[in-house]
Amino acid sequence: MTKDAKKDIIMRAEKLNYIYSRDTAFEHYAVKDVSFDIKNEEFIGIIGHTGSGKSTLIQHMNGLIKATSGKIFFHDTDIYSEGYDMKKLRQKVGLVFQYPEHQLFEIDVLTDVCFGPKNQGLDDEQAKERARYALSIVDIPENFYKKSPFELSGGQKRRVAIAGVLAMKPEILVLDEPTAGLDPRGRDEILDKVSQLRESEHMSVVLVSHSMEDVAKYVDRLMVMSDGRKVFDDTPKVIFRHYKELEKIGLSAPQITYIIKRLREEGLDLDEGITTIEEAREAILGLLKNNKGLDDI
Repeated sequence: MTKDAKKDIIMRAEKLNYIYSRDTAFEHYAVKDVSFDIKNEEFIGIIGHTGSGKSTLIQHMNGLIKATSGKIFFHDTDIYSEGYDMKKLRQKVGLVFQYPEHQLFEIDVLTDVCFGPKNQGLDDEQAKERARYALSIVDIPENFYKKSPFELSGGQKRRVAIAGVLAMKPEILVLDEPTAGLDPRGRDEILDKVSQLRESEHMSVVLVSHSMEDVAKYVDRLMVMSDGRKVFDDTPKVIFRHYKELEKIGLSAPQITYIIKRLREEGLDLDEGITTIEEAREAILGLLKNNKGLDDI
């Protein structure tokens, strides 16, 4: 690894292991020998079947869970070293749990989003400034600030919960199934906003998802977990070519991958690396134009 490449790495994990019920008859590896790195402004997806270890893994990233063995470095400092400030780590690595509306607890939206900045030591006015900014970038209008969080729609609650983390100005935003239970429109709104935030706030994003379509559309890199181990780590296009191996561990590729496979079998000259509907549309329109001269399509 070059010096410049190493500078881009914000977090690095080496051979993480986490064992539940250690030294008992119920001993179980939730995470086994997992290594990874997270680069500046990278959008990483993590997928895996239920019980694969993906949610346990991300809780290591901000120190909520301490590895049974292995190391994690944040900006080249071992977070398990003596005297390391875990509180500061949790402010820099913001974790939004599945169903984050369950994390909302204050009397109104603005007060809720102020909680994190106040916990960082900011005074009332500084915390409100941070909160207003965070709410504005997740498109929560000012007339919602004094509303109870529980009066909001599901998608709005998710955005308020994300704002509560953004108000602490994290370098890494970790999202555990942030679209669970939302309708398709609400899901797209959340993920479109997260993608925009990654660019506008210069953050790295880690997204745990069960939707192959979502990770194919949004992430730069995909980690696949199975039985506590990392079994793939590459771009979505490369990983979804291995759909047969994914099926063996209880996963699949995006539906469009199977459609493209069938069309290729019928003789259409389509790239097997197509993973999104948008890519498929462009490729098929390109074939129609080239083969039939339909310039107006």
